[in-house]
Amino acid sequence: MNVSTALRVLVVDDEPAIRRFLRTSLTAQGYVVDEADDGAHALKACDHTQIDAVVLDLGLPDMDGFEVIKRLRERGIAIPIIVLSSRTDEAGKVRALDLGADDYVTKPFGIDELLARMRTAERHRLQQQGERPVFHRGDLTVDLVRRLVTVRGEPVKLTPREYDLLRLLITHAGKVLTHKFIMREIWNGETDVQYLRIYIRSLRQKIEENREKPQHILTEQGVGYRLRAPD
Repeated sequence: MNVSTALRVLVVDDEPAIRRFLRTSLTAQGYVVDEADDGAHALKACDHTQIDAVVLDLGLPDMDGFEVIKRLRERGIAIPIIVLSSRTDEAGKVRALDLGADDYVTKPFGIDELLARMRTAERHRLQQQGERPVFHRGDLTVDLVRRLVTVRGEPVKLTPREYDLLRLLITHAGKVLTHKFIMREIWNGETDVQYLRIYIRSLRQKIEENREKPQHILTEQGVGYRLRAPD
């Protein structure tokens, strides 16, 4: 990407070595990198600078990363937030995602993985700005206007609830959706995880070539589900 179109990434981490590594790696890929070593400076940067994405550590000295996510989303700032943390507990991942983070990468991490997650989050942001009338990935095509689902060119009949679930995943394609979020959006929270799993299994049966090795709807163990981003 050239200078005029380069995306500006804010790296928020209190470890100078991590910031230095990310600055070097992201700059080499054509990103413009800003840095913040605590939550207050991160919030200020997002208020006064045109930031395109945030790479955020959860363990900050003044406030934790959860609070940063919460405040950014409360201010209506919809830029992609990729959490980067040494915490591996599922509860922490779920909380960050429920608060509005787009993805979660655990330390130690590979820069290629982080870059891939950032690209996915950016595609998702662009989709939200103007929802595509047709979703296409691999052998799956969904016409969101006509509510038509085809796999390998053949029409697939979904129940109304299955279609609502698939459309929700498409709307957030590339992003991890927690069990809690899906149940709230589809069932107003009036169901349990086992019921959700039944619907996911039924949906996979209809749109996956092999539901035991899904290529479209991926399971984020203990957290939720992710629909791969469109082609």
